[in-house]
Amino acid sequence: MANPYSAYKRQSVQTMTPVEVVIKMYSEIEKQFAIAVCAIEELKDIKKANDALIKAQELLGGLRGALDMSVPISKNLEELYKFFQQEAVKANIKKDATEIKKIIPMIGDLRDAFTQISQMTREEIEAQAKANSSKK
Repeated sequence: MANPYSAYKRQSVQTMTPVEVVIKMYSEIEKQFAIAVCAIEELKDIKKANDALIKAQELLGGLRGALDMSVPISKNLEELYKFFQQEAVKANIKKDATEIKKIIPMIGDLRDAFTQISQMTREEIEAQAKANSSKK
């Protein structure tokens, strides 16, 4: 018999909206970066840091792969995700968490922005986009 908790988690992910999946991925990236920082700075656990940084890189790769490049902001997000991946690689090679600590808040800001978007109606989103485009 399958583990009930695993079945629950699988079902909850399958019923998420795309924006909810993105929010969850941001949260997981933040978590993996925090694990890496702790493993590097406090635990001196190179394997744990490596595993966490690789997981974060894979999640960022998933976000990059899911971008709809016909949407203008996708190009900016792709550059950010690429930058985050590069910093994760550098941190993993050098076992230095300095740059990772700088980008964790950026990931949090993106998560918060997507959370706000997920709470808006389609009409509010379109009005916001129209207002932003008229400011340019």
